[in-house]
Amino acid sequence: MPFPVSSIITNLDIYLKGFLLFVICDFSYLLYRNRPTSPAAFIWSRYSDPVMLELFVARLPLLLLYIAFLPLFALLKPLIPLLNPYDWDPVLIQWDRAIFGTDPWRLLQPIVGFPIVTAALAVIYHAWFGLIYPGALIFLYVRRTEGIRRQYLLAFMLTWFVGGFLLASGMASVGPCFLEAVTGDPRFSEQMAYLNAADEQIPVVVLHVQEILLKTYLANGPGSGAGITAMPSMHVAIAFLFWLAIRRVSRNAGHWFFALFVTIWIASVHLAYHYAVDGLVSVILVTVLWRVSHIVIARWDLHLAARADRPATVPPSGALFTDL
Repeated sequence: MPFPVSSIITNLDIYLKGFLLFVICDFSYLLYRNRPTSPAAFIWSRYSDPVMLELFVARLPLLLLYIAFLPLFALLKPLIPLLNPYDWDPVLIQWDRAIFGTDPWRLLQPIVGFPIVTAALAVIYHAWFGLIYPGALIFLYVRRTEGIRRQYLLAFMLTWFVGGFLLASGMASVGPCFLEAVTGDPRFSEQMAYLNAADEQIPVVVLHVQEILLKTYLANGPGSGAGITAMPSMHVAIAFLFWLAIRRVSRNAGHWFFALFVTIWIASVHLAYHYAVDGLVSVILVTVLWRVSHIVIARWDLHLAARADRPATVPPSGALFTDL
């Protein structure tokens, strides 16, 4: 498979925009907190400071790793049906029904089955990309993340590769929204009928994306487009991973991002992208990978400390960039 440079350039462009948003939030917070008499001079002194410039340079390799990694995953995802046929959907449907007694979307429908709520959940579901771009920069540039930076980065990479490719390949499935078109199974036609009816009242933005993914798959077959896969839910996985990490930085932020994680899980089911067990498996997987990443980093530090004949140390926490 070709690895087009254009995909890296696109990802670079998105990260640069995310970085700009991150900086805007940073200096807006600093101006509000410090109320300097000369805002321009205050901002210039901050970002021209040698310590700050050194921080940007020091984090550049990690930023480049982020930029290059996601296009690689985007290249692997369409290959899944070439490795395994989409035959796990019936199993996942039965798991859902065994746990919840029925299809979980039916349990959610009386609570969130209103066009305005559906449209809002669709927007939040797409806003998840903020965790990938400006959100990832928190763990690069916020000083208070020193103690978990490497653990988060390692867990992030493992989650995409182990969950988004290996597990997704082994448990290949298309999810409710694509089930009838790809496999001929009409079990979720009622759910899709509701979503399309809601879209006629208030735009449900995910339906347009689903349509593009399906048309590309049906026209070009496996190995093309952005790929289709349901198990596990990477939206739920990354939202859960972000919460695991951010709560170590700020308790208040942890509350908000836990709510975001739960909302994304609900949205993934309500919007027909995923079965409920897709999110459950994601949570279990990320919990394991988060712990494994901690063990790997700790063992690595002990190894380096032993080689240097000195005790391992944890970098001190303190404000260098934005404090959450």
